[in-house]
Amino acid sequence: MSPTPNSNQQTGKKGEDLASYFLQNLGYKIIERNFQKKHGDIDIVALDGKTLVFIEVKTRKTQSFGLPVEAITARKIKSLIHSAYLYKALHPKTPESMRIDVITIDYSTTLTDPRIEHIKNITL
Repeated sequence: MSPTPNSNQQTGKKGEDLASYFLQNLGYKIIERNFQKKHGDIDIVALDGKTLVFIEVKTRKTQSFGLPVEAITARKIKSLIHSAYLYKALHPKTPESMRIDVITIDYSTTLTDPRIEHIKNITL
């Protein structure tokens, strides 16, 4: 029996669902969610045309711990890069062109109409 998700996990899942819907409306094709391996994870893997995109989603209900984008540290980016190359190695028939995007979802001002920001091609 799996444990009951905590509030942060539920918020994260809600954010990932919203991000997937947002991306699909932009024409992205979601090919996998919650890719997890021993040393990292990727929230969403999608195709944007002929580009393989790895998307990190950060969702916040309050700004007590800062803005969602502030959670994207250099360490997190390095982990995403490592996970992206691992994913590509495990899925060699995917496109050669790759990038990492971030979607931030901020519910701190209203729980019904969050602010969504899409940052394409993040780098260190």
